[in-house]
Amino acid sequence: MARPSWTQRPAAVPACAAPVRVAAVQSTGTTDRAAGTWGLTSAEAQARLRRGEGNTAPRGSSRGYAQILRTNVFNLFNTILFTIGAALLALGRYSDAVTSVGLGLVNAAISAVQEIRAKRKLDRLQLLSRGTVTVVRDGRDVAVLPHEVVRGDVLHVRPGDQVVVDGPLLEGAVEADESLLTGESDPQPKRSGDDLLSGSFAAGGEGWQLARDVGGASYASRLTADVRRVSTDATPLQRRIDFVVRLVMVLVALMSATILLQAALEGFSVERVVQTTAVLSGLVPYGLFFLVALAYTVGAAASARDGALVQQVNAVESISNVDVVCTDKTGTLTTGRLTLAEVVPVGPLPQDEVERLVGTAAASTAAANLTSTALAAALPGQQRPVLEEVPFSSALRWSAVRTDDGVLVLGAPDSLAPAVPGAELTDAVTARTAQGLRVLVAARPVDPAAPLRDDGGRARLPDLEPLALVVLADELRPGVPGTIARFTADGVDLKVVSGDDPRTVAALARQAGMAAGDPVSGAELEALTDAELDALVARTAVFGRIAPEQKERLVDSLRRQGRYVAMIGDGVNDARALKRAQVGVAMRSGSAVTRDVADIVLTDDAIGALLPAQHEGRRIITGIGTSMQVFLARVGTQGLVIVAVTMLGLGFPYSPAQVGLTLLTVGVPTLFLTTWARPQRPDPHLLTSLWRFVVPAMVVTAAAGVGVYATLYTALIEVVGTARTPEEVVAAFERYTGVASSDVGFAEAAATIGAQTGLSTFVSYAAFLLILFLRPPNRFFASWTDPDGDRRPALLVAGLVVAFTGLLFVPVLTDYFGLTDAADPVFATVLPALLLWFAVLSAVYRFRLLERALGIAD
Repeated sequence: MARPSWTQRPAAVPACAAPVRVAAVQSTGTTDRAAGTWGLTSAEAQARLRRGEGNTAPRGSSRGYAQILRTNVFNLFNTILFTIGAALLALGRYSDAVTSVGLGLVNAAISAVQEIRAKRKLDRLQLLSRGTVTVVRDGRDVAVLPHEVVRGDVLHVRPGDQVVVDGPLLEGAVEADESLLTGESDPQPKRSGDDLLSGSFAAGGEGWQLARDVGGASYASRLTADVRRVSTDATPLQRRIDFVVRLVMVLVALMSATILLQAALEGFSVERVVQTTAVLSGLVPYGLFFLVALAYTVGAAASARDGALVQQVNAVESISNVDVVCTDKTGTLTTGRLTLAEVVPVGPLPQDEVERLVGTAAASTAAANLTSTALAAALPGQQRPVLEEVPFSSALRWSAVRTDDGVLVLGAPDSLAPAVPGAELTDAVTARTAQGLRVLVAARPVDPAAPLRDDGGRARLPDLEPLALVVLADELRPGVPGTIARFTADGVDLKVVSGDDPRTVAALARQAGMAAGDPVSGAELEALTDAELDALVARTAVFGRIAPEQKERLVDSLRRQGRYVAMIGDGVNDARALKRAQVGVAMRSGSAVTRDVADIVLTDDAIGALLPAQHEGRRIITGIGTSMQVFLARVGTQGLVIVAVTMLGLGFPYSPAQVGLTLLTVGVPTLFLTTWARPQRPDPHLLTSLWRFVVPAMVVTAAAGVGVYATLYTALIEVVGTARTPEEVVAAFERYTGVASSDVGFAEAAATIGAQTGLSTFVSYAAFLLILFLRPPNRFFASWTDPDGDRRPALLVAGLVVAFTGLLFVPVLTDYFGLTDAADPVFATVLPALLLWFAVLSAVYRFRLLERALGIAD
């Protein structure tokens, strides 16, 4: 349609819209109110933006800095540690307090820094996916970012535009796709005075809209916030870790209650109770949450470099679980560009006349699209004034243009079939669609005066006379065949879900290397029950003529079958299907709402970017699985040791300062193991694998650790304080314990710290060597799993052993961690215990002794 003059008021603004428009004009103070100039001046727009009247609303894609710091510093785990640290400070246990508080602060700092870095990167990359909108400023069209639109602006809306604000249509006519808002798949005709809602999509037509509701007050902002708020489903790994942590918390709570009750009955001091509580709280493996968060953010940053912008950080893991990808044809398999292949006359007009009619209609349409652009470029014809038009939409699958040259209808053969009875076009259409070509029928009404709309303004087809087949060719995206082959090799199925003819889609899928099979049309799905649909979806790879609501149903069917689904979409109609899938993927060139609700945005519009993202996710998840084994083996070992030593009445085996050694024995190794992991398919039986490794490790390690502790404790309590003890040793123990040798509890205190040193030394070395069971460098260590040829874990173990051994000879560090200096009795006990531990654990793993004992070896 022609653009209205900006020097006069539009003549057709209904009374219901006029007060809104007039109020807007009066409030803006435009430079030419008398002439009725639309829109704002640049100065007025800037003033409104400064007053907070811009189209800015909080995005759900990332948290603010204050929220990141608050949630990382003051989570449940850190709050417990800070409380215990304050109690230890009040009791004068400064070293223990620093360890307790330090663990929380280190955890919070690393997690917060990584999340802030990821947020900044994600926010910068987010700018790549921003589109522009057209507003009228200073009497002319200007392209601005959506957040620069202000209340009172006039927006120029064209086909393909996302509506970003709420407000009435001042002039023109627009076909609004409101499927995301109302569930109505048919585009809704909008005339002057009708409201356009943000979040809808201009499927056709052209108009000028007043920006009445902007920012957080607009429908799209509320919708996006709501959709994103309900999309925080936990991933499989998160659910498993949450279960494990909750189970450990329950066991620790029960153990704590028992031990503290015993302490109360035996008259333990307040200091001892606080120290015991500090140690027991450290058994809960909250570090797993930190490790997962860290791995997710690193993976998100790595995926972004390959063109996959992760908006929901846990999508890094979700993409690793995907075993079926649902995607459209246009924009993913193909570039979206069309070329005219041929025009085949099938009616009374000669070819040159048909080509002129089609070319004129394509050049004249106000609702230009890829098809009309390709036809206008390839065919003769000239632009004429449009008297009536029905824009093309995915629901109608046809368009019509009435000019003074007549009426031309262009649409999909099956959509026009009811209006062209008796026309024998099937063979010609089938022959071309089988080659992957897109076939449209050009026709004209039998009655040239027949209206193209009913009394309600809805498009309708008159009786038609076919004129020609218009054949178009899609351009296959470069690299698509290789991408599909890699998906197949990785065990990922591909389902093509398109609005085009299923035969055309199937032919293109075959060109891309897919095993397309027999394609299915959306009409065939309508009458199927869920069970029948599941059976059909399981064996079908190509679906054509699919309506938006049918995409949701296809995703639901796959999920019922236990599949992990990624849905790729670009239009508003795809948003609901994206939210139904476990992983929603949007194209950068797609609608703003679809990008906002997606878990991942493909910044280069290339489906191939999902492959490195999936490999990165699988690598990270493999590393986290290995790290969970290390974490839980440590937790289980400490828990069993505490219970056993307490039952034996040999004091308490750990001090809060010694718990700080877990940063070296668990924290550092798990970071490296996660970084060095190799991509593997997610283990559906992760918990089973965990207990098969963890239970033998914690039982054998705890048994050996209790033996070390008991041996040193009994030996020291018999020697310390007697005449046989050298004076320098007595003086050293007085310094370690803070208890004078003349005091009654000196022998027990000295024996406890000496035994604790031996236990911590043994458990630390055992934790390092346990890595060699998980990542064996050669066959000698391959009792749990086979060697993978990676020597880095063995070098890490060697480095950790050297670092820890050096720590034992540095008085400042041993004092900090609550240990005695390295002494011959400690190593004389620990080294033989390590050899025995290694031999027993190797036998347990190699011969699966635990499973055999439980009768589940098979």
